[in-house]
Amino acid sequence: MLREKEMQGFPGWILVFVLLAVGLYSGWSFVQAATKGDVWMLTFWLVVFLLDLLCWFGLTVVNPNEARVVTLFGVYKGSIKRPGFWWVNPVSTRRRISLRVRNFETGRLKVNDREGNPIEIAAVVVWQVVETFEAVFNVDDYENFVHVQAEAALRGMATSYPYDAHEEGQISLRLSAAEIADRLCSEIQERLEKAGVHVLETRISHLAYAPEIASTMLRRQQASAVIAARQKIVEGAVSMVEMALEQLSARRVVELDEERKAAMVSNLLVVLCSEQTVSPVVNAGTLYQ
Repeated sequence: MLREKEMQGFPGWILVFVLLAVGLYSGWSFVQAATKGDVWMLTFWLVVFLLDLLCWFGLTVVNPNEARVVTLFGVYKGSIKRPGFWWVNPVSTRRRISLRVRNFETGRLKVNDREGNPIEIAAVVVWQVVETFEAVFNVDDYENFVHVQAEAALRGMATSYPYDAHEEGQISLRLSAAEIADRLCSEIQERLEKAGVHVLETRISHLAYAPEIASTMLRRQQASAVIAARQKIVEGAVSMVEMALEQLSARRVVELDEERKAAMVSNLLVVLCSEQTVSPVVNAGTLYQ
């Protein structure tokens, strides 16, 4: 299996001076041969001059963070990655490949999460080409390949996790951003391995319920928040009532039978769990009247 091999071109500035010298000399010699009427020398220097012109097409510039993939009559010769001014075979094909870090944002995909709720999701993918041979020859258009495979991986991942976590420790799209980003990066990298592309980072850039269920899910979230808050209030109230009964019994402030304890627990829970200020009622009689 062919892999990338780095190729070293001939220094271009040296070839510039050589080609200039050969061109000037062959031109002067051509004129001299034409003056003398020497057909053979005239033909020879004409061929030399034409070859000199052809060699000028072998000069190529490689910019920083750029590569040139060189092929000769369909045969891969190598990739020039070293920046500079170089000369290669003038009849070879040199395709420019950018090695810079690039990023793009996927379109907003409308998919169903693991629980079947329609959601909208988008992600930012940061990537760069690291293997020029695979990027050029393993896939037809590596840039389009990156975009398509990234959206496919994002769609597949969104259907594997719920939007919200309903159990402690459960991974969800909304609450587990770091874990989701790492898994998305790994899945995209696996898909792009054959294209010579390295995925540096992925991040979820947009996540929301689809418009048709957004209002319904908002009410659901609000109800869940109210239930959770009520649960905390009740747990705290029960603890306070238990502590009050234990301290009254330990200090022997008052002796209460089971009926009076039940009434006291009821009153304390009403006071502690009520959303509004409770008005006290003064008992002017006994505990039983």
